[in-house]
Amino acid sequence: MITSFLPRTLALSLILAAGAAFAQTPPAKAADGVLVGGNGMTLYTFDRDAAGSGKSVCNGQCAALWPPLMAGATDNGSGDWSIVTRDDGAKQWAFKGKPLYFWVRDTKAGDRTGDNVNNVWKIARP
Repeated sequence: MITSFLPRTLALSLILAAGAAFAQTPPAKAADGVLVGGNGMTLYTFDRDAAGSGKSVCNGQCAALWPPLMAGATDNGSGDWSIVTRDDGAKQWAFKGKPLYFWVRDTKAGDRTGDNVNNVWKIARP
């Protein structure tokens, strides 16, 4: 009897632990119809990033102007949230497969000056 109980208990424990690994606070939230980072700054997507590719093509000088919404080493994606790997190996958050970025010219929460820059940057919307 004990031998049949232990495997089920172990399996349940592993399932609960795996679920807990994905139970984290989303890296951004919706505010006034757009996605904003924890700092309240507007987030953007880049048309040249292929949704679902798992990569960001905005590196170097591009990333200096459009800082990525970085993910921590232990962060995990869940639902619409995923993590992409940058060229330097760092991790970046993506929403619905599109990597997310800030814009250096937005200086305060609520600024949206990066929308449609060069016809390739768009405000991220939930």
